[in-house]
Amino acid sequence: MEFSEWYSEILERAGIYDVRYPIKGCGVYLPYGFKIRRYTFEIIRKLLDETGHDEALFPMLIPEDLLAKEAEHIKGFEDEVYWVTHGGKTPLDVKLALRPTSETPIYYMMKLWVKVHTDLPIKLYQIVNTFRYETKHTRPLIRLREIMTFKEAHTAHATKEEAEEQVKKAVEIYKKFFDTLGIPYLVSKRPDWDKFPGADYTMAFDTIFPDGRTMQIGTVHNLGQNFAKTFEIIFETPDGGKDYAYQTCYGISDRVIASIIAIHGDEKGLILPPIVAPIQVVIVPLIFKGKEEMVMNKAKEIYSLLKDKFRVHLDDRDIRPGRKFNDWELKGVPLRIEIGPKDIENGKITLFRRDTGEKFQIDDNEGLIDEIEKTLNTISENMKNRAWEKFDAFIKIVEFDESKIDEIKNILSEKRGVILIPYSDDIYNEELEDKVEASVLGVTEYKGNKYIAIARTY
Repeated sequence: MEFSEWYSEILERAGIYDVRYPIKGCGVYLPYGFKIRRYTFEIIRKLLDETGHDEALFPMLIPEDLLAKEAEHIKGFEDEVYWVTHGGKTPLDVKLALRPTSETPIYYMMKLWVKVHTDLPIKLYQIVNTFRYETKHTRPLIRLREIMTFKEAHTAHATKEEAEEQVKKAVEIYKKFFDTLGIPYLVSKRPDWDKFPGADYTMAFDTIFPDGRTMQIGTVHNLGQNFAKTFEIIFETPDGGKDYAYQTCYGISDRVIASIIAIHGDEKGLILPPIVAPIQVVIVPLIFKGKEEMVMNKAKEIYSLLKDKFRVHLDDRDIRPGRKFNDWELKGVPLRIEIGPKDIENGKITLFRRDTGEKFQIDDNEGLIDEIEKTLNTISENMKNRAWEKFDAFIKIVEFDESKIDEIKNILSEKRGVILIPYSDDIYNEELEDKVEASVLGVTEYKGNKYIAIARTY
């Protein structure tokens, strides 16, 4: 089965996302998918809160004149903006944009809040929906017209050095986030022709999907003083002078959910990292005639023991165990507990790991909680290591000269993945994309060396 077909099927069968909403590029997070989303973004919330960021919430509507203030910025989005032109039947005096991103409304407010250097730094974030009129082929959770989950952080600083340091901290925050989810990544500095509109430069995180195409999953932008000059975010310096704030911003979207699904899943369905799994442990009683009460009582006993420590579910449906196994493997539940009469008589509990398909027995004693916790941690680490192995297998280093162009095109066409070319100023330009018929992701460090990264992208 092709990856795109598998991906669409899993979204539906596992109860993640329903694409049948009557607007192209818009869909519905189903309850199970919404829980994955919630637990995923709890991780980034925690990381931001622990590093001095404050969560806020800004309006979705942006007046046209405000959006147009930063000409270079709006030029990058002008073909993708949704406009509100009427209130009821009454034409509006000023058109209102549905936010494609929130630099303009946030920086309008920052101007009002920043007066003196002691008002800085400001580190805010919000998790909201954004809207972009995508004209390309839309894909669920990958390329949407309503991006239903957009975490955007915005910071302002008194010096260039502080803003530069914040970019580095943001990159580290994202590394911790993706490491927690077991999502491998390549960090690169985007080329000037592909940086965020209005930024001095952009750092980006890309992962590689099973079909070998790269997916941008996070970005960090150093905005310099560009937006501060436009929005007049001016502060009094310690020596009594005036200066513009230095700013950064960084974002993550629903694509992280798509990446969890794509990178860890297999032919049976989802394989979810325990930290984001809506159900971390499922208990399946194996009912035999005449032993029903004994088995169910034991299953309930284990459920009561685990429920305050893990997200646990007791599957007491009146259907065959094999169907239950298939259902929970499809939904990616990390750990399954099977309880049958023989297990009870022998003082054992049978565990099944979704990541490896391994089934094994442990003693039924007071150490059950510790054993399950240890197993879930092992699953997380194994998923991360396995994902990185697959990722590294997609990376190929090629010494570049004109004679290698066909080789590069063939690799990207057949195996895809990422081609790394040793960095040279002579070839690092937009013409390189035309030559190799692929995207230049930017400049990256890989195993201590500097490369130009090239890939076929989503």
